[in-house]
Amino acid sequence: MTRKYDTLTIALAASVATLMLAACSDGKISPSGTPSKAQSTALLTHQSSAPLIANTLQNQWYLDAASAVASKPLGEAERGKARNIILFLGDGMSIATITAARILAGQRLGQSGEEYALSFESFPYTGLAKTYNVDSQTPDSAGTMTAIVSGLKTDAGVLGVDENVIPGNCQSLAGNEVISALELAELAGKATGIISTARITHATPAATYAKTADRDWEADSDLPDAAKAAGCKDIASQLIDFEKNLEARIPGANVDGIDVVMGGGRRAFIDKTDTRGEGHRQDGRDLIQEWQQQYRDGDYLQNTADLQAIKPSATGKILGLFNPTHMRYESNRDTSNSGEPSLQAMTAAAITRLSQNPSGYFLMVEGGRIDHAHHAGNAYNALNETIAFADAVATAITLSNSDDTLIIVTADHGHVFSFSGYPKRGNPILGKVIGVGSDTPALAADGMPYTTLAYGNGRGFQNLGTDNNADTAYRQEIQAGRHNLKEIDTETSGFHQEALIPLSAETHSGEDVAIYASGPGAALISGSNEQNLIFHVMNYAADFLRGPTSH
Repeated sequence: MTRKYDTLTIALAASVATLMLAACSDGKISPSGTPSKAQSTALLTHQSSAPLIANTLQNQWYLDAASAVASKPLGEAERGKARNIILFLGDGMSIATITAARILAGQRLGQSGEEYALSFESFPYTGLAKTYNVDSQTPDSAGTMTAIVSGLKTDAGVLGVDENVIPGNCQSLAGNEVISALELAELAGKATGIISTARITHATPAATYAKTADRDWEADSDLPDAAKAAGCKDIASQLIDFEKNLEARIPGANVDGIDVVMGGGRRAFIDKTDTRGEGHRQDGRDLIQEWQQQYRDGDYLQNTADLQAIKPSATGKILGLFNPTHMRYESNRDTSNSGEPSLQAMTAAAITRLSQNPSGYFLMVEGGRIDHAHHAGNAYNALNETIAFADAVATAITLSNSDDTLIIVTADHGHVFSFSGYPKRGNPILGKVIGVGSDTPALAADGMPYTTLAYGNGRGFQNLGTDNNADTAYRQEIQAGRHNLKEIDTETSGFHQEALIPLSAETHSGEDVAIYASGPGAALISGSNEQNLIFHVMNYAADFLRGPTSH
C-alpha cells in the first residue's frame, strides 16, 4: 500500500525512534520530579475528593459508562498497560464519509477504490458510538467531545461541564465543572498535547482544557457583559492559564502545563489594537506573549518553516498558531515554508516531542475541517480532509508502539451526507451514477443525471470549477433542489453536491459513528456504546483514576 509522507514527517520519524529507544519503556523509571505510575495513581486517588474530580465521579452518566467497561471481558492484566494514548477525532467523519474517502483514496492510486483501506481501518477492534447530547437528538461538537474526553454526556454547546449548567449562563458553572483525560494525564505526570486543523479554541480541542457555558466564548470579546461580570473567562485565556487553573482546582497538584498546542485561531490570543490587524481581544492582553514569558524555553510557531526549525532533541513546549482562524483546507494549503504545516507533519512533531517523557503522553489530534467542508456541502474537501486525517493516523502508527500505545480513532458526530444510487464498481465516487453494464449516466425520474454523493440539507448545488476552498459557497446564493448536471463536471474541487432542504449550512446528523482502536485496552471497543464510554476505555488503559464501579 503506497502512502505519501512529506519530508518533515520522514525526518521526524527517524528522530523519534532514537528518542523512544532512549526513553524508559517499562513505566517504572521517572525523571526527577515526575511521579511514577504507582505514585500517580495514589496521588489521583488522594485527590478524588476535589470538586472537579468528585463531580465527575458522582455523575450518573459517568457511573453507567464505568460500569459498562467493568462488565466487558478483558481482565486486570490490561489495566494501566497503556503508557501513551493518542485520540484521533475526525470532526463530522460519518461512516458514509469514511466509505467515500476510502474509495477516493483508492481511485487516486489507480484502483477501483472499494477494496482500499484507510490507515485506521486495519485496527483490530471496532465499535459504534451513540452521539446524542443530553438535551439534543442531533448533537454538536461541544457536548460530544466533552463526553469523549470526560466520560459523561452533557448538553449541546457547553464544554467541560455537566448537564446541570444552563447554556450561556456563566453563574451556573460553579460546581458543575468536570475533569478531562488531558487533565488527568497532566496530574499523572504525562506529557500532553492537542492538535487541530480548526481554531485551537474551537469546540473539539477546547473540550480537553476549558470549562465554559458557551462554546462560542473563544475570546474575551465574545463574552456578554453579564458573563464577564460573573467572572467567566474566555477559552483562549483558559488555555494560556491552564497550568495555574488546574493546580487551583486540584489541592496539592503540581503540573507543568500542556506541552504541545498546534492549530489555527491566532486571533483569539491577541488584542484588536495589535498591529497585525487580526486580533479579536479587547482586554489588552497578548496571550502569545504571556505564553512566551511563562515558558521561556518554548517554541512559538507561525508557519511550516518554524516547525521544521525545531530540533528533534528540544524539550521545551510548543505553541503553534498557524492561521488567524481555522487552518486552510488541505487542498488549498500553502505548502511552502511560509505556509501552514499538514496535519501529518504536526502529528509527527507532537509525538517526537511528547515521546521524550518517560511517563508517557496523551495526545488529541483533530481533523477539524472534515466537518466544515460538509457544512459547506462540498464532498471533495470533506473526503480530501478525511484522507489527510488518515495519513496523520498512519504517521502515529509508525511513530508509536502498539504494545504500550492505545490509539483510538473516532468522530464526534455525522452529517446528512448520503452515498446512494446503484453505481457500478469503480465508478468515480465524486461522479454521476453510472449503472452496471452502462457507460452513460443513469437518469432520475425527472430525466436528469444525479451524483452518488448528496446532502439531505444545506446550501445545495454550486459549480465553482477548480475553486478549492469549500467556504466559497457561503458567498453564493442557496440553490437547494435538483439541477441539470448533464454538462457539469461533478468531480472538480469546486463542485458542491445537491441538497434537498434549503438551509444556510448543512447540518449534523444524529446517527452513530464508528470507533476504531488498537493497543492496550482496545478490546474494550466493541458493539454499540454510549459515546462517553470512550473516555472510560482510555481511563482503563492508562489507569488514570479508579471510579467507584471500576474493577
